Amino acid sequence: MTRKVVADSLGVGLATGAYGVSFGALATTSGLSVLQACALSLLVFTGASQFAFVGVIAAGGAPLTGALTAVALGSRNLFYGVALAPRLGLRGWRRLVGAQVVIDESTAMSLGQSEERDVRLAFHLTGWSVFVLWNLMTLLGALAGTAIGDPKTFGLDAAVGGAFFALLWPRLTAWPQRVVAVVGAAVAMGLVPLTAAGLPIILGGAAAVLVGLLATRSVPPRTETGEDA
Repeated sequence: MTRKVVADSLGVGLATGAYGVSFGALATTSGLSVLQACALSLLVFTGASQFAFVGVIAAGGAPLTGALTAVALGSRNLFYGVALAPRLGLRGWRRLVGAQVVIDESTAMSLGQSEERDVRLAFHLTGWSVFVLWNLMTLLGALAGTAIGDPKTFGLDAAVGGAFFALLWPRLTAWPQRVVAVVGAAVAMGLVPLTAAGLPIILGGAAAVLVGLLATRSVPPRTETGEDA
């Protein structure tokens, strides 16, 4: 089992980390410097939040609005940490270091294991392989982005929206998730001509959270056999 965990974890790390090249290119073509793009990947290191920040900046929004949007999206990692903490058993400075790689991929890989050793192995291999490659690819993408010029020339101005859609689509597997996604998107799109750049994402996200809570409460309870009560 351990060999499979290593292969799967490194595979996820390579596939996800390589995507960092798109963030680097988008960041510099949206007005950030190579250093700023690399600092975001090194310190923030959560893809959706990074793309959100760059999207707000590219649309002419204030950096503070972009930061609030990024924080709102990145807050999910807090709940990942709560679920992972008892299974990883990290203490002291190890917990602080490990928190840097609490992301979607490392969480999914670790929680999918049954053996305690495999849980820790999957978490660290996945998280740190993504971290290393994501930062290297961000640098390469940022350097390439400085030579591209206007992002609209190559259609990169639409890549942020495309990246979010690619992250969201695989998760829409049930009707409550679809309703939440549609409502959030509708609210955000409706507010685009009425509010400053970045606010539609924040308010759309707030609406999605509210609808998600209501949808969760409306799901009927299940019996022990898995059938509806």
